[in-house]
Amino acid sequence: MAEPSSTELVDFGKRAVNFAIRRGAEEAEAFLSMLSSTSINIERGQIVRSTKRIDQGLGVRAIYRKSVGFSYTNTLSIKNIEDAATKAFKFARASRPDTKWQNLPNPRRLNETKDTYDKRLESISSDELVKMAAVMLDAVEAYDKRVLSVAGGVGTSLIHTVIVNSHGVEAYDRGTAVGCSMETIARDGNDVTPACFEVNAERIYRIDPEGVGKEAARQAVSSLKAKKIESRSLPVIFTQAAFRCLLYFTLINAVKADYVQRERSALKGKIGEKVASDLVTVYDNGLLEGGLLTRKFDGEGVPCQKTLVIEKGILKHFLYDNYSANKSGAESTGNASRTGLAPYASTPVLEASNFVFTSGNTAPDELVGEVEEGLIVYGVQGAHSSNPESGEFSVVATPVWKIEGGSVVYALRGVMLTGVIFDVLKNVSALGNNMRKIGQLVAPWIRVEDVRAVGRR
Repeated sequence: MAEPSSTELVDFGKRAVNFAIRRGAEEAEAFLSMLSSTSINIERGQIVRSTKRIDQGLGVRAIYRKSVGFSYTNTLSIKNIEDAATKAFKFARASRPDTKWQNLPNPRRLNETKDTYDKRLESISSDELVKMAAVMLDAVEAYDKRVLSVAGGVGTSLIHTVIVNSHGVEAYDRGTAVGCSMETIARDGNDVTPACFEVNAERIYRIDPEGVGKEAARQAVSSLKAKKIESRSLPVIFTQAAFRCLLYFTLINAVKADYVQRERSALKGKIGEKVASDLVTVYDNGLLEGGLLTRKFDGEGVPCQKTLVIEKGILKHFLYDNYSANKSGAESTGNASRTGLAPYASTPVLEASNFVFTSGNTAPDELVGEVEEGLIVYGVQGAHSSNPESGEFSVVATPVWKIEGGSVVYALRGVMLTGVIFDVLKNVSALGNNMRKIGQLVAPWIRVEDVRAVGRR
């Protein structure tokens, strides 16, 4: 897809806003995105398809007497843009007023971002992506013949984003991303492992498909001959992928201002209180260099920023979008997000950006070596059923290995982890020095004491 002019995209947004105002809206906002992506899919050890996706569209919010209407179009023609603006205004007139509504954001100076756009990714060919997928498959096969590549892929994307509102916000950003992933199992006679997964995603062209293939294969082979354990409380080392799943449905929701305002957060009223170990310092950093969710501005045109959430165990700040900030008399932290494959088709929701746990100075081998008896967990299932109000969770740990005498000795099966995420945070005893980006989480390995492990018979 040829790169569009930023001026042309902003003009589309201005046309939509101006048209909605002329129709009678008191405030209006236009959000526009253009996405181009290419992906190579792997199924059962074979490269099966190449998919090219191009999508573009514009969403309009119109406000009339504290009522908000929304409409969108995926065709960027003058007629369709004006029709979307008209419908947004009509929907606003037909909607019930929101007494908590105050206003759309006013303009603020945007910050620059680093390592979020790589021109090389605009011109990368499908053939190059196929070669990368083949390298990943070859790495799996070469590691051990008992390993099967179940699914995976390689892909790139380019996205342009524009937001304009009637208060003078006019913002444009572009970004790229590239990633590869591999899911494997290992089979040895009747012994079949659970699925093991590895991924590598970046905003610039520096991924390692061979390393992804090797690691996915290593996990699968290491998961053979799994044993059971008796139920007890143990130290647990969470890798980034496992910890991300736990946090997404517990802590991350608990520090969102909308959850606090709806009294669905266990952290309500606890600003300034100790909620975690002294080792825990957490930032939400929408400007993180090379962050997977780094942007110049959020889904409402508010500049993204670095927000201190927890400092040495003390809760410091919640995350706000414009609406929740207005309700609390606070300032937006730039955490409005447009979700889904077509972001222009959604209204803003409050979401974390790059959720960063600051690293420690302990090497991964040392983290393991200091554990006399415990677990190391690479993934969990069922975290979506966690309770954000209490922080309670009950998840299946898979894949997971036993640690004895400071060494990883064998895989386990049928292990559930239960507890409260706020107890987990208070029991953090060590942080690794191996920072890594997995989705919105940026963290090292994290060792936690006294996690309840329930063994199944």
